Amino acid sequence: MHFGPLARLSARCLRALLLALGMVLAGISMAMAHPHIFIDAEAELIFAQDGGLVSVRNHWTFDAGFSVWMVQGLPTDASGNVLPEELAAIAREHMEGLAQYRFYTFAGEGEDDLRFDRWHDESLVYADNRATLSFTVDLERPHYIGSTLELAINDPEYYVAITFAGPETVTLVNAPDACLMRLSPPREMSERLAAELFALPPDVTELPQDLAIALRGVQGAILVSCDGGVPAPAATALEAAEQVADASPRAQPFGGPPPEPGFALPRTGVLGWIDAQQRSFYQALSGALERLAEDYTAFWVLGGLSFLYGVFHAAGPGHGKVVVTSYMLANESQLSRGILLSFLAAMLQALVAIAIVLIGAAILGATSTALGETTHWIGLASYALVMLLGLWLMARKIFGFGHHHHGPVASHEHHHDHDHDHHDDHHHAHDHHAHDDHPPHHAVVPQQLSGDWREQAGVVMAAGLRPCSGALVVLVFALSQGLLPAGIFATVLMGLGTAITVGALASLAVGAKGLARRLFSGSGSALAAGIIWWAELLGAVIVFGFGLVLLLASI
Repeated sequence: MHFGPLARLSARCLRALLLALGMVLAGISMAMAHPHIFIDAEAELIFAQDGGLVSVRNHWTFDAGFSVWMVQGLPTDASGNVLPEELAAIAREHMEGLAQYRFYTFAGEGEDDLRFDRWHDESLVYADNRATLSFTVDLERPHYIGSTLELAINDPEYYVAITFAGPETVTLVNAPDACLMRLSPPREMSERLAAELFALPPDVTELPQDLAIALRGVQGAILVSCDGGVPAPAATALEAAEQVADASPRAQPFGGPPPEPGFALPRTGVLGWIDAQQRSFYQALSGALERLAEDYTAFWVLGGLSFLYGVFHAAGPGHGKVVVTSYMLANESQLSRGILLSFLAAMLQALVAIAIVLIGAAILGATSTALGETTHWIGLASYALVMLLGLWLMARKIFGFGHHHHGPVASHEHHHDHDHDHHDDHHHAHDHHAHDDHPPHHAVVPQQLSGDWREQAGVVMAAGLRPCSGALVVLVFALSQGLLPAGIFATVLMGLGTAITVGALASLAVGAKGLARRLFSGSGSALAAGIIWWAELLGAVIVFGFGLVLLLASI
């Protein structure tokens, strides 16, 4: 059957629909992390007597929430201070993890990629809810700055946000007189570079050399210029070959709560603004918890900050909203049900975080490492559920498990035809139309699909089983301050904020399906059913693919 101009119009409408759905589900392919660890950094760039840069001495002070997380469950002395040998052990563990990430230190001049391959003199000091890690990293060989050296100290995956407050936080030690230092602010990323980074697999932990060079300084950098400085000695071909970046095994920096897998990028534009707001709310939330011990009016500030943090947290990356939104695209048309699923998933996420900290930390006294391991295994279970849910939705869509093929749509079409035309030739047209233009024989059209409570419970479990890493840190920090009830209150309000954002995205998915039905309402119910059928199958495939990628990247 040929539709002519109608088919061309329908194709344009379909492209518009797919574009709208792509915007709704954009977080799937652009899985970017948001920071959960914040560091105020200082650095000393150490030069040898002959003018070559040899080392960088770092002093990293962690935010209060993660500092407390770091020492959770560790033995203390009679005064409540963590034992020095425990802090020394943590410092060594941190350095072993950082070594897998090149110590978050990337340097180069032009096309040269300098590598820091050794560390020493590591120490960890904990006081007043703040932990400071100090360590020195050495270059493979001294580097003689010819013009301008670019030194970037940051986490390319942006799970850790490292900040230099100003030029006074960077010191040149024994540098040639001609050398000057300045800080370069973060810069916008080109569209080409962003596209190349988005194309990387989700299990990448180290950038290819060309991308590392291109990305260097995007999050800001230390620039050291030595005009007229000491020329670099000639390097052999073997030495140059040794500078080629090699892949590193995946490690967990600092033993923090495991982030959701997915390659992360620095944020710019709207995403940068969302990240900035989330960071501000998180730090203000920790500050409100600290003040709460002395000022109970901070309780209301804590509640408002927690709610807003949940809103902005859900606006960033996260598998929960992808699961709920894709499920609504694949299987549901009721807006109220999408909002309910969003609420239940967000509340489950909050309750799981509370249960982990309440049982693991408050009752059993588990260390942060044990809490992180528990979260990791729960995450694996959650991603496996996402994958199984996608498989089930695909099977239901294709084979129609549990449904009859002569359901509401067929009855509606016959009733419509009977009411509006009694001529035999129109009945014949209806029969021809029904046989030629329906989805495949075993396909089930949208109105025949509505998940029962067991299926919807699976959606809630898949989307909400994995707790928010930020909520875990906040709860552990509240526990350390003797304010666990306030931490639970904050976590529940985070869940409410998350539910609102996820519910809004689910509403967009339902609205997109409704728009498609209205666009194609005049082009024949079979054509509309076919288009919606393929869009819903796409939603099921997205659920399955997303779960599979997350599971493989987490193993």
